[in-house]
Amino acid sequence: MNIKSLLIGSAAALMAVSGAQAADAIVAAEPEPLEYVRVCDAFGTGFFYIPGTETCLKIGGYLRFQTDFGRDQFGASDWQSWTRARITFDAKSDTELGTLTSFIAVHGEAGRGGLGFDIDPDTGTGTPFGVGSGTTNDVYLDEAYIELGGFRVGTFLNWWDNDLIGETEIASNVTRFTSVRYVYDGGTFRAGLSVDEIPDYYDYLAGVGNVHNGFGVSGMVAATLGGVNFELLGAYDDTTEEGAVRAWLSAEVGPGTLEIMGLYASGYNAYYAAAEWSVAADYSFKATEKLTITPGAQYFGDYLLVDGNDAWRVGLTVDYAIVDNLALKATVNYTDPDNTDDFVSGFLRLQRNF
Repeated sequence: MNIKSLLIGSAAALMAVSGAQAADAIVAAEPEPLEYVRVCDAFGTGFFYIPGTETCLKIGGYLRFQTDFGRDQFGASDWQSWTRARITFDAKSDTELGTLTSFIAVHGEAGRGGLGFDIDPDTGTGTPFGVGSGTTNDVYLDEAYIELGGFRVGTFLNWWDNDLIGETEIASNVTRFTSVRYVYDGGTFRAGLSVDEIPDYYDYLAGVGNVHNGFGVSGMVAATLGGVNFELLGAYDDTTEEGAVRAWLSAEVGPGTLEIMGLYASGYNAYYAAAEWSVAADYSFKATEKLTITPGAQYFGDYLLVDGNDAWRVGLTVDYAIVDNLALKATVNYTDPDNTDDFVSGFLRLQRNF
């Protein structure tokens, strides 16, 4: 056998072996294509498409640490610290009837309790709408509603919950109701009507116990023209057969925003009960890029709905942006009623938004 024959034989043998291995090879299946999360910019920043659907979802919230202070407002103590976590889920999709929205907000709180008044969870301001005791460590549903074409049903905060920029005035009770409402939004002009469930409670001012479930009716008209905003609210509480009215005007003045508010309550009701009538004002201006200062004042006629017990309050709120999404807020208020001792109250808050 010469060299040429040897090479040809070797090549043939290798080809035979290779052919056998090729016949026995296992072919891997094609991987399933992955569906990546897509950004949804139809409803603003932060939304993304839920995979496999045309529904857009936004997840947000904040973590807050706050210390409140005020004489005799916390049982045997003049101060109290507490923490809250808020998580929100906002789902939106386009339909032939408009944007379909479902919104859920979950709160978890630890450390609050022993209050002489119900404390507004955002301002720390006390209002005479029940008495709490002990400390809390609760997780609860703060808001949950469905909205379509201007109609909203569920549990959510009423228009009365919107306050001035500062933290000096008392402009409402804690007005979170289970409601059915409709809002017409024409851009510069808006109007709405809401039917609210008023749950049973104990009326400490009127001395009426275990008031049965009733209903409230609240309305809103608002307009925006240039840098001027106006809002008028009216409400009627069927459980006490009393009502309240509130007017609010804000305008860009100089380097800041001037706000003026007037309120009236015919008697004790679920929407507003801090006074028979009241006027309030504040002026918010940016001292620096990160620092905002808001002085404010309020006068109460028949404070806490006690005849002849007028009162006045002055305060200062400071907001400081430490870094993006982390802010410090501090407020201190001085209140001087006619029939009781004057007192100082306020809070210090650190909040991280996401």
